[in-house]
Amino acid sequence: MKKVLRCIGLFIMVLGCGTRSSSELKEGEWRATMQVSDNEQLPFNFTLTKEDETNYVLTIKNAEEEIRVDEFAFNADSIRINMPVFEGYILGTYSENRIQGNFIKESLDRIVPFEAEFGEKPRFERKLQPEFDVTGIWETEFNYGTDSLYVAKGIFEQNEGRVIGTFRTKTGDYRYLEGIVDGNRLKLSTFDGAHVFLFTAQVTDSTLNGKFYSGNHYTEIFRAKRNPNFELPDANTLTFLKEGYERFDFSFPDAQGNQIGINDDSFKNKVVLVQIMGTWCPNCLDETKFYVDYLKNNPNSNLKVVALAFEYAKTEAKAFASIQRLVDRVEVPYPVLLAQTGTSSKTKANEKLPMLNHVLSYPTTIYIDKKGNVRKIHTGFNGPATGVMYEKFKKEFDQTIDGLLAE
Repeated sequence: MKKVLRCIGLFIMVLGCGTRSSSELKEGEWRATMQVSDNEQLPFNFTLTKEDETNYVLTIKNAEEEIRVDEFAFNADSIRINMPVFEGYILGTYSENRIQGNFIKESLDRIVPFEAEFGEKPRFERKLQPEFDVTGIWETEFNYGTDSLYVAKGIFEQNEGRVIGTFRTKTGDYRYLEGIVDGNRLKLSTFDGAHVFLFTAQVTDSTLNGKFYSGNHYTEIFRAKRNPNFELPDANTLTFLKEGYERFDFSFPDAQGNQIGINDDSFKNKVVLVQIMGTWCPNCLDETKFYVDYLKNNPNSNLKVVALAFEYAKTEAKAFASIQRLVDRVEVPYPVLLAQTGTSSKTKANEKLPMLNHVLSYPTTIYIDKKGNVRKIHTGFNGPATGVMYEKFKKEFDQTIDGLLAE
């Protein structure tokens, strides 16, 4: 794998210095597939347009989500497409109506075969009329029968065989999923520039039995049953200060090498939100966008936000480059500090933050009042894909911040 990545690195150097071939990628609708196993492909659709004579924009579509991708590099018939914010990229060859290569995440040594063809085609090809309607709430167990079991809440809406929705877990959600019911088979997928997720399941009127593919490196089995009353544990009760600790403390460097900590003057007598996150994490990106938007629309000098980034980039230089990419692309106005490199292990993260009972999720947000007391810790983030839960979070967030600022 390392040899492959070294070869890719040399190829990238050539790619960056080259010029485009005479072939122009066709504008319009495309369909892509990623090979997640010998027998399974993850499909998704995108639109390709040109902003001007030289610059392309690729728009990935997952249910209601649209992701803008606008960093292309060409050399003869070779192409590199950088994902927005995240480190992953597509590298391969192209003609006017085809792209073939790999989706690559160097820091994790992961390579997933990728190809795309021009033309308006459905995400999944449906061969049979749907036998069941999966609309509703599903109580779900992933990795059942193992020590790694965890529960989730499936939330789906079906319309003439097309299905959209997501799985919510204690730590976040599985993004915007889109797919079909083909006979008695459920097929859902998403590609958001970081996650390569495919779900397949056998469907009855009241059960799902299936398999979850995360790229081509990891799989889980899952089962679900209809349960309109099922709820996950309260996200505000999962993470807390351990006995013996009265305050949340941190001190980590910024990109300029300055150590920034909770005891700095800039945080004194302020309401402070400490965001535990990673630049590689789409749920963290959703949360970051929410905070950026909130601060823009609700400026208040008594509210401060600071992010602690736990990065799997193998060097500090690469980690800070990823942080700067996030800051630039999302226009983050608050400091993003580097807490960890080389791994996104939550166990390792907990060693950096020993006052917490555990780091269960990226993201996690600690709410600190003007006196420096921890008033609330929210585990995970219910992003826009969760619909009602996202609206509920926003309302609760407003109430919490207004209350803390009023004290």
